[in-house]
Amino acid sequence: MYVCSCFGVTEKQVKEHADAGACTPRQIASACKAGTDCGSCVRRIQAILGRGNCPRRELVDQGVPALTTETVTELQEAA
Repeated sequence: MYVCSCFGVTEKQVKEHADAGACTPRQIASACKAGTDCGSCVRRIQAILGRGNCPRRELVDQGVPALTTETVTELQEAA
């Protein structure tokens, strides 16, 4: 199922980015552009991410990127 029709991003892709460490809609947007055009999918992305603990929240709070370039590249190649 598509989450972001503007960029053709699926729910599966959003979950993969979340599993890779994306904790916020902004981090999902950095990984795959979802939510950066019309914005109508941002609430759905928030729902997919939920309110659970982010496995990399501490690193993010310290300014360390949650998604590395390698991780984003791997996810894009898998899609």
